[in-house]
Amino acid sequence: MTNKERPSFLPEGAERVKGIEARKYNIIVAKLVAQAVKTTLGPKGMDKMLVDELGDITITNDGATILKEMNIPHPAGKMMVDVAKTLDDAVGDGTTTAVILAGELLKEAEKLLDENIHPTIIINGYRLAAKKANEILDKAGIKVNPLDKKVLREIAYTTMTGKSAEAREELADLVVDAMLQIVEISGNKRVVDTDNIKVEKKSGASLSDTKLINGIVIDKERVNSSMPREVKNANILLLDSALEIKEPETDAKIEITSPEQLESFIEKEEEMLKQMVEKIKKAGANVVFCQKGIDDLAQHFLSEEKIFAVRRVKRSDLEKMAKATNARIVSRLIDLKKTDLGYANNVYEKKVAGDAMVFVEGCKNPKAVTILVRGTTEHILDEAERAVIDALGTLAATIEDQKIVVGGGSIETELSLRLESYARTISGREQLAIQAFSNALQVVPKTLAESAGLDAIDTLVALKAKHKDKDGLYYGVDVLGARTGDIYKKRIIEPLRIKKQAISSASEVTEMILRIDDYIAASGSKPKGEFKPEDME
Repeated sequence: MTNKERPSFLPEGAERVKGIEARKYNIIVAKLVAQAVKTTLGPKGMDKMLVDELGDITITNDGATILKEMNIPHPAGKMMVDVAKTLDDAVGDGTTTAVILAGELLKEAEKLLDENIHPTIIINGYRLAAKKANEILDKAGIKVNPLDKKVLREIAYTTMTGKSAEAREELADLVVDAMLQIVEISGNKRVVDTDNIKVEKKSGASLSDTKLINGIVIDKERVNSSMPREVKNANILLLDSALEIKEPETDAKIEITSPEQLESFIEKEEEMLKQMVEKIKKAGANVVFCQKGIDDLAQHFLSEEKIFAVRRVKRSDLEKMAKATNARIVSRLIDLKKTDLGYANNVYEKKVAGDAMVFVEGCKNPKAVTILVRGTTEHILDEAERAVIDALGTLAATIEDQKIVVGGGSIETELSLRLESYARTISGREQLAIQAFSNALQVVPKTLAESAGLDAIDTLVALKAKHKDKDGLYYGVDVLGARTGDIYKKRIIEPLRIKKQAISSASEVTEMILRIDDYIAASGSKPKGEFKPEDME
């Protein structure tokens, strides 16, 4: 039976590829996925234009976004996409590095497979190399003050460089200010929850008009135009129940036999709504944010009391508002106390790009803030938003770990040389796999050199020579200057966590792909138009 024949135990239409052919097929697909994002690496990385089935366009050089939008049907390709997604969720940056490193590890593994090295030997060698690489990274990591604005700004700027965000310097400053605002102390550790930074985006202005709000911006408007447009010294009630008459939970039938009964019924409902508003007023609230609905009559009573109200506010926004204003979310009005209210200097409604938005500003020491990102077009706006979110992730990693490494391919060159030396201490065929891992790490400085217009081989030789000297530890590719140099002096720095996570993720997905020696596609499971590796070329 050949590798592509259907064995009798599989249903009609199923396909099976096994052995060397299955492994090679998976490696080819994974390498092509890596090749698709390779040119986006670094400050001179190129953008990709992605068009979906509906004709919507995405222009980006963010690795995770590209892979997500490509909708790759092949399982091996999907595994590479998962690597990017996991890294993007965990750290926020470094996805392109992880994917191209995985592609290069598979390329090196393919050479070893051609020399009849068993996949298990390669996997064991890669595991040893990844473990050693992380040990080296821990020692090479540079300790920093996690609250040093200068260091954080340099990290944010490095992350944003090459992401089509022209106002990088201004954006970097905003992101750092936002991050420092939400840092919390837990024992001896500093904890950062980036969910406490809300990123809102609106087109119709330049990137330089992006601003940090020490409070929350909600993409809603007040429920009634009779309400005040602005409230100074706002005492804010956050309500997660409706300001409406509650419907009976079970089916109920109310019989009204006379106009007097109907009038009495309506008056009773009106009185109940009026009491709700009275309760709010008595507690001292002059602003209400409600997660659910607000009855039309309740709106009228709130307007009469000059209370500013917004309805259908997301739960996540209510939670951010609670952190920003030091309020407590109230579930039952009957339990409302003055101490449940939050405070802000100013709450107002303002039109941004033609849409009404509510701004809650001037909160005392807010632990949740908003970055309002502006851009001239939707494409620029989307890319700026991605740049801001990536920078938030890298800053969070720096503040929590308090360690950085030097970028520009510097740390990868150092790791490559150290692993080369480590390989010589290992007996057996695993030594070849560790050497292959060392070679794969060189893909980062080589790719950066190519994007800078330099000769990749000459650059790598020069970097290796420098790194063998004690003074050349931080030498890498200065892409913007189109030369090699001391990258630490250029202050091109990244969080240690990004490099560790990228190497671990790339190694793990490579091991997983190398372990597969049988590919079985059940009948009807394949996407329309059978996928072939050449489809991605």
